[in-house]
Amino acid sequence: MQLIVFIFVYPILWLISILPFRLLYLFSDFVFFLVYRIIKYRKKTVRQNLALALPHLSREERNEIEKKFYHHMCDMFLEMIKTLSISKKEIEKRYVFTNLEVYKDLEKKNKSIALLCAHYASYEWVVSMNRYISFKGYGIYKKIANKYFDKLVHEIRSKFKANLITTKETASRIEKNYKEGVLSLYGFASDQSPREDKIICWEHFMGVETPIHTGAEMLAKRYDMNVIFLKTKKIKRGYYEGTFELMAENPKETDRFEISKDFIKRVEKQIYEAPEYYLWTHKRWKHTR
Repeated sequence: MQLIVFIFVYPILWLISILPFRLLYLFSDFVFFLVYRIIKYRKKTVRQNLALALPHLSREERNEIEKKFYHHMCDMFLEMIKTLSISKKEIEKRYVFTNLEVYKDLEKKNKSIALLCAHYASYEWVVSMNRYISFKGYGIYKKIANKYFDKLVHEIRSKFKANLITTKETASRIEKNYKEGVLSLYGFASDQSPREDKIICWEHFMGVETPIHTGAEMLAKRYDMNVIFLKTKKIKRGYYEGTFELMAENPKETDRFEISKDFIKRVEKQIYEAPEYYLWTHKRWKHTR
């Protein structure tokens, strides 16, 4: 059944990927209408999250953010499909890193690097960063149930020299590379809700006491990795900027959970600047103390 679904869907994805950007975004407007007006995909969750995280705004203001978010989500989904056929020159123009020298300076320290980022703006196109790095780049992701689509995701991201490892493989891969002296960059999108049995730290996030991921910090300390934050900004439709912010060069010297709490505060600041680009469909506040 998985193969049948893939065989049916893949040609559609490929046709979408070869659309010129102007037509791609016209199609995105149509998808928005279906997702937001007809299907109403996770609209209840989005509204609950916005009300919880942005109580200082009026209902009308939150509704406006809601609509902008769904427009952006549809754009981002189609941009991800567009990656199937996008040229390196095109993606370099559409996702620009403003201060690569900050990252390059860290490579000179001869220690692996933990890159922390959020599900914000274009987290899919961050993989283009691999074209600029000397270290071996790894993107950490949750495995897709359909093995054929999972393989497709690997192929898409390998265009930009990205190596994908699942969340379950992460610790063992980092340990193996550390022992073998393989200098690497590991990308952690650690802003979503941890599993209930993995919760060991709580922090106020968007004004709400929230469990936060600590895995990136723990691994950075265990294997002495520099820690950096990537802040993504949406400039206009289809164009993004990524800016690096140094978090810790000697993570072992930081207090327990200091890096994790610093990260979530940076994500919070990013959201307040333009909340419509955050991934509001996730049940971020499903756990309570």
